[in-house]
Amino acid sequence: MKKIQFSLWTVIGLMVVSIFAGMGINQLVSGDTMYDQINKFKEVLSLTEKYYIEQVDTPKLTEAAVNGLLDKLDPHSAYFPPVAFQQASEEFKGKFEGIGVAFRIFNDTIIVMETFGGGPSARLGILSNDRIVKINDTSAIGYTNNKVLQSLRGPKGSKVRVTIARPEVKEPLDFEIIRDEISINSVDIAVMVGEDVGYISVNKFAEPTHREMGAALTKLKSQGMKKLVLDLRFNPGGYLEEAVQMADLFLDGGTKEAPHKIVYQKGRKPEFDESYFAKSGEPYENLPLIILTSNASASASEIVAGAMQDWDRGLIVGETTFGKGLVQRQWKLSDGSALRLTIARYYTPSGRLIQRSYEGKEKGAYNREAFERKESEGENIDHKAEGDSSRPVFHTQSGRVVYGGGGITPDYVVKNHNLTPTALAILRRDLLNQFVIAYLDGAGQKLRSEYGKDFKLFNKSFSIDDDMMKRFRSFVEKKEVKIDEKEYQESLPYLKIRLKATISRSFWGNEGWYPLMLTVDNQFKKAIELFPEAAKIARLN
Repeated sequence: MKKIQFSLWTVIGLMVVSIFAGMGINQLVSGDTMYDQINKFKEVLSLTEKYYIEQVDTPKLTEAAVNGLLDKLDPHSAYFPPVAFQQASEEFKGKFEGIGVAFRIFNDTIIVMETFGGGPSARLGILSNDRIVKINDTSAIGYTNNKVLQSLRGPKGSKVRVTIARPEVKEPLDFEIIRDEISINSVDIAVMVGEDVGYISVNKFAEPTHREMGAALTKLKSQGMKKLVLDLRFNPGGYLEEAVQMADLFLDGGTKEAPHKIVYQKGRKPEFDESYFAKSGEPYENLPLIILTSNASASASEIVAGAMQDWDRGLIVGETTFGKGLVQRQWKLSDGSALRLTIARYYTPSGRLIQRSYEGKEKGAYNREAFERKESEGENIDHKAEGDSSRPVFHTQSGRVVYGGGGITPDYVVKNHNLTPTALAILRRDLLNQFVIAYLDGAGQKLRSEYGKDFKLFNKSFSIDDDMMKRFRSFVEKKEVKIDEKEYQESLPYLKIRLKATISRSFWGNEGWYPLMLTVDNQFKKAIELFPEAAKIARLN
């Protein structure tokens, strides 16, 4: 992504022009130039600063004006204050500098949920379920998430002191941690889920995604992978170039006369028009492929899913994706903040615009729309489920009908966990995590001693027994969650697996979470059954 610096006033001016053009009210500003509008804003801000009844925060007013301007554009153009921009940049660069822990705050206390393998905290012996009670000899009780990040992150090589309260240890433990560079993985896990079936889950499209994806595929191929489930559920997207490289792993280049296009973008300005094509030569171009999508799969995820569907290269299973087909370019501003401005729309190889309509919709309503769709489950290879749609019609390479203007609709529509209202209430209150934290206060040391680093032994030997479920139910009831008995009994198998997976994640991270949760994952289980259909569509038989 090209980084360009402009002053805040220049950006405000650019946005003022964009808004007036988009609102169709040129007659109201006839004769005005961009600089007239900038001067008008400066006059208003200056008068407010001088004469308003109370002292004003000028930077806050300026940021509010910028956000107000962007609200008149599209739902995906955005302004990032300096701290938020720094955090977002770290996430998509795939690394940050800090102590290497994932944490949550419960009851005003910082709980270590996971230490990143090989990071400075893991090397020193900090454990999941530890409480960080002091940072640099100052009480950390009551810290907010932002305060924790500001305190624990810092330049590589710098030091921070933390005091840990460990449930099974009477005295506090003091650690002096030398901060280091910490990787943020975009590939959550790559694991074999059958004799010849690989599973890869990708959480975003960041700078290291292509490298991580290549390593994951190489690892699984060496373990006998001959089929792949690629999980893009809840993946909000990221860098377009990374999506292109992922799609290119599975798509050959076609012919000189008819090259295989992955995606193309068109903007108001011709310099933003661009097309991306596949190249031949990857060892996965004939690998039977199924892609899992959800209503939160967006942007770069939809580029990959759309390309595979248009070329009949893989089967899409799950729910219709979010429907974000706008391309943003990012400009870093002089004060360390940033502007992401929509500069083009992107289209799948067949010409589908994935972007949903947003005109005249309040931003919150636009976002909710993707999660409130009513979809009928079942086979949708010929996309008859959308037959009464007013959306534009397109065709895949084999002639199958697909529709534009509303995300990627799966070839098999399968809804996510059909959880009861009682189970949903438990999850929304985060009671599973809270119960596991309390449980590990007493049992954590014993479990570490019994299972060590052996997840397979834990998975085989450890079970959630009736006594634990009684304690869990009592815990839930004390939190004043209304339990419907029929719903609770129906949810018991799922709740047991999720409890075990939550305990397992405390020790083994994603390697302990995914293998358990996939056993109760309706979309994944359906995908595993559909490889013959995936091979048939891709003409691999």
